[in-house]
Amino acid sequence: MGLGKTLQSICIMAADYHNMLKKFKISGKDEFRPKPSLVVCPPTLTGHWCYEVEKFCSKEHLNPLHYTGPPSERQRLQGQLKKHNLVVASYDIVRNDCDFFLLHHWNYCILDEGHIIKNSKTKLSKVIKQLRADHRVILSGTPIQNNVLELWSLFDFLMPGFLGSEREFTARFGRPILQSRDAKSSSKEQEAGALAMESLHKQTLPFLLRRVKEDVLQDLPPKIIQDYYCELSSLQVKLYEDFSRSKARRNVDSSVNSEEKEPQPKATGHIFQALQYLRKVCNHPSLVLTKSHPEYDTVIEDLRCEKSSLNDVQHSGKLVALKQLLLDCGIGVSDNNSSEDALTSVVSQHRALIFCQLKSMLNIVERDLLKAQMPSVTYSRLDGSVPAGSRHSIVQSFNNDPSIDVLLLTTHVGGLGLNLTGADTVIFVEHDWNPMKDLQAMDRAHRIGQKKVVNVYRLIARGTLEEKIMGLQKFKLNIANSVITQDNSSLHSMDTSQILDLFTVDSGRDDKKRKDGATSSSASSGTGAKSSLKTIMDEMDELWDEKQYENEYDLDNFMGSLKN
Repeated sequence: MGLGKTLQSICIMAADYHNMLKKFKISGKDEFRPKPSLVVCPPTLTGHWCYEVEKFCSKEHLNPLHYTGPPSERQRLQGQLKKHNLVVASYDIVRNDCDFFLLHHWNYCILDEGHIIKNSKTKLSKVIKQLRADHRVILSGTPIQNNVLELWSLFDFLMPGFLGSEREFTARFGRPILQSRDAKSSSKEQEAGALAMESLHKQTLPFLLRRVKEDVLQDLPPKIIQDYYCELSSLQVKLYEDFSRSKARRNVDSSVNSEEKEPQPKATGHIFQALQYLRKVCNHPSLVLTKSHPEYDTVIEDLRCEKSSLNDVQHSGKLVALKQLLLDCGIGVSDNNSSEDALTSVVSQHRALIFCQLKSMLNIVERDLLKAQMPSVTYSRLDGSVPAGSRHSIVQSFNNDPSIDVLLLTTHVGGLGLNLTGADTVIFVEHDWNPMKDLQAMDRAHRIGQKKVVNVYRLIARGTLEEKIMGLQKFKLNIANSVITQDNSSLHSMDTSQILDLFTVDSGRDDKKRKDGATSSSASSGTGAKSSLKTIMDEMDELWDEKQYENEYDLDNFMGSLKN
């Protein structure tokens, strides 16, 4: 990520168009008549693509059409295609205007962040795979995010039939590799998984061009990732421990320990809602303490007696830590410093990207921390509420204006493809179940053009769900690396019954023996994973991937189950 995939793609399209045009002028044969190319990317990146094309190419080689806007505007743009030889559009617009895009035969069809079509069953994937093109290319820093079946979907776009049908691929590769990951797999299953992985490597590696920064950008400053542990506030501890005694926790236990081979439809919902609830508790109590919460009135009255409110920073361990971290970076230093200290802080200060998953948490950071506690901090914001056509200008403004201290982003909108080398500090207030999303986000700053060391800080609520999610992230990274890299390392296994451990707060959060930076690896004392749990976990990947970014996930029904 950040190694120039966009520029290389632009060069390929421009060179091919130039060569075809030259042949057509000489021969006049219709077979050499140049065709337009198509770039499909996330909406945040459409403006970036057009900017990069115009920056590096003259219009005679590549003349991009920024295909965006409301339906009436897009209808008007369709009539301008003959004046352009490159169309840049978002995935959603290609899906919505599929009749227009399927009507044309493209020279290159390039999918930026192509892992978006990893699920072969979505309407988007089906439409994208119907596009006609002479050349098909997928750009992605993270092609495998959850399981090897995603690789089949990508190749089904690139080279339909190359890896067989989906059922054949599952039988030949997917099932043996999945079985070898099981903690209780036999030596025979481990061997079958290793052989399947090796065979998959041999078949796909000729079509994968993979570059890592350490190999090709030796002058790029390093990226330092640090886990920044935060203590829960007393209110957060109370909410976390109340959950462990609630009916909601008993529902989770029942779902996970079910003896049925197929889980009940509500099982996945119980687990997902509980994970979402605890995740919000780790961030800020106000995310869960709505009027429908059984403890709402009691908590509000207690806070009133203490002359406090839910908006106070001290009720969130993460906001306290974030404030201190920003101050340590020279951001928001008090205005009453001496003039010499103030000058030093301005000259030496860092600039930060602050990532949240939920827009509601981003609102809290902006309202309760930056505006209320650190008014001297200048910032911009980029989330789903910003129109796609305006996002590139926000990025350009941040990169070019060093007076902007902070850029607030949601991982879903700001984590893909953007160039944000104006920042040298990346702070994750929340973390993704899928490690690839976090890797993509942190590399917005660590890429070509960065001149400073990039420090990445991950705020983690100690002894909670988040500390254990970090362990799951490492597990999934092992899966992805074993498929994409050339070395056939054995897959690391994890007993899926450890999911129960996610729902407890470690009693050792005050233990003096616990060292900063240590990651929890405790396993639950359950009797082992059951088939129903495996099914739940398989479903959880897609469910979490789609739902975790929603700003307002309906927890009202769940609140009723928090009573003992």
